Parts: sequence; C-alpha cells; structure tokens
Amino acid sequence: MREDSLLAIRKRRFVPQTTDSGHDFEVALNVARRLIPTAIDQLWVADITYVRLAQVDVFLAVVMDAFSRRIVGWNLAPKITTELALIALSHAIESRRPAPGLIHHSDRGVQYASVAYVDMLLLHGMIPSMSRPGNPYDNAKCERFMKTLKQEEIRCHEYRGIEDLRTNIEAFIERQASTFGAGLPVAGRV
Repeated sequence: MREDSLLAIRKRRFVPQTTDSGHDFEVALNVARRLIPTAIDQLWVADITYVRLAQVDVFLAVVMDAFSRRIVGWNLAPKITTELALIALSHAIESRRPAPGLIHHSDRGVQYASVAYVDMLLLHGMIPSMSRPGNPYDNAKCERFMKTLKQEEIRCHEYRGIEDLRTNIEAFIERQASTFGAGLPVAGRV
C-alpha cells in the first residue's frame, strides 16, 4: 500500500456519549485545578463511562479519592441518569463520612450539575468543582482509572450479563484498593 501511495481508512467505533454538558444548570468553578491533596478526603474526583455488554451498553459511575486513588463509591446501571451518579456518591459518603470542606470534582455533565446532585454535595458540606470545557486533564486520575479498568478487566473478559459484570468490577476495585489504599475503609457495593 505504501508503494502505491495508498492509505488505509480506519472505521471508527461508535462510542456513546457519557457527558452532556449542553444543559442549563449552573457550572461550578474549577477549584480543584491546582489542588494537590495531602491526605484522604480532601479531593474526590468523579466520572462516568460505558461498558459494552453483548448488544447493550451499561454505565459505570465512580467516585475516587484523589489522594489514595481508591474508589470510594460506584454504581452500575443500564441507563445514564442523575440517579446513577447519585448512588455512587451516596455510597462514597456512607463509606467515608467526610468532614465538611471536601472538594468534589467532575466534568460538566448534566448528572453532576443537576440540582439533586449539587444539593447532595452541599448537604454534606462538599464544595463542587467542575472541569474546564474540553479539558480531560482536569479529571486525569479518574480518567486513568477508567482506562486501566477497561484495559485490565473489561476487554479481557466476556460477561454473561450485568450481574456478572458487577461482580467482576467489584473484585477489580477491591484489587485496586489493596494496591493503592491499604487500610482504608472499603466502599459500599451497589
């Protein structure tokens, strides 16, 4: 092909959108941008990704402690909703019981900007923070976890269904916890 000056045209795989930032909710300032956490429960980062199961996509929401890089809450559901993210946040709060002043950082997605999600943060004394438009580096720790999860777990297995996936994700998170966050409380299972 090179000798004939031909180029291969690669078909791009369909990737479902997990972030809808075209909403009318208020977007929080990026207060986590220059923060370097020095202890647990100073900065949590949150993200949502999709997992392909047979012919259907399911969605995974995680909340990670940026200092320990431990998943402190997560949820898996067939639809990407505010409830998906809220349940992950609820599990994080239940497992860690953070003191007021914790910064919660996410992208600008509608799930994180929704009134219900922001109210939950404020109810527990958390400070909302959101990434700048089009800048995935603001949430790099969580993005890196999602990439590792997909490379080391999801792409290596075929799952029988959402419950099989749930069991394997839980085991993966526990293995990661033993690597990054030994001795810290375990996040609640969904």
